[in-house]
Amino acid sequence: MDNDEILDDIGALVEEERALRQRTGGLLPEERTRLAELEVRLDQCWDLLRQRRAKAEFGEDPDTATLRPATEVESYRN
Repeated sequence: MDNDEILDDIGALVEEERALRQRTGGLLPEERTRLAELEVRLDQCWDLLRQRRAKAEFGEDPDTATLRPATEVESYRN
């Protein structure tokens, strides 16, 4: 997966997230679950993109970057 593909995935995920957040009348339980899944997946995609960009910046192969597990990405601190 290259940077453009990751950005395309991010765009699609953001679009779906936005659609769910703009729903009126509240979300069904399965929609709340899907929203939570989207948030995690977005965090993973952004993390992967940052890894790839950092590797490229320092002369490493960006294709060696890997999608980190949700448990790892979600435990990062700001």
